[in-house]
Amino acid sequence: MMRRGFTLVEIMVSLAITAMLLLALNVFVFSMGELWGRGSQRHLFDEHVNAVTQFLQHEIDAATFPPAARANATPVAPTQITPMNGMQDNLITFDLLSGGRFFTWPDRPLPEVTCSFQVRAHEGLFLLWHSRLEVNYANQPPRETRVSPYVTALSFDYYDTSENRWSTSTLLQTDSGGNPTTPQRLRLTFTYGKMTRMVLINVPGGVQGLPNF
Repeated sequence: MMRRGFTLVEIMVSLAITAMLLLALNVFVFSMGELWGRGSQRHLFDEHVNAVTQFLQHEIDAATFPPAARANATPVAPTQITPMNGMQDNLITFDLLSGGRFFTWPDRPLPEVTCSFQVRAHEGLFLLWHSRLEVNYANQPPRETRVSPYVTALSFDYYDTSENRWSTSTLLQTDSGGNPTTPQRLRLTFTYGKMTRMVLINVPGGVQGLPNF
């Protein structure tokens, strides 16, 4: 008995089913690749945020605690700084007595480095720095190093001891004399595409002097 061959209709139906299966497989593969790419970007973004946060916290701690900090001083404080663009601003500023590995000097590294943080729109977070031992320290603007292109905002957290609550401001608070005051925390916002992360940098108080006996 001879076997019946496939009809034209059966062949067309079979091709249509095969095409739908291939299309579904392609959609699945591409969607998995997109998800994998998103997961990889999210992981790298989180790693960057963590690394920058740890670096900034380490630098502030190094300026705040001994041997760098001096007793009864304010090691981290707003200071009027004039960057290379000439636009003077009150920036969170501190000193690193031993300098740091992050600084690229044209000559041998110098100690007593003054550092400031500045966030610029569409550019990110910059570290402004120069040494008090440089000849033109008072006249030349500090050098600039971009720490992260993904920092889009810097705000300041203050703790009100009278009301036992925190407040956040995009501007530095001022005292009764109109002088900017040091916040207890820095709040940084990182943005990459649709991803946003917010982190806090603690600003420890100054080292208190030993009591007199």
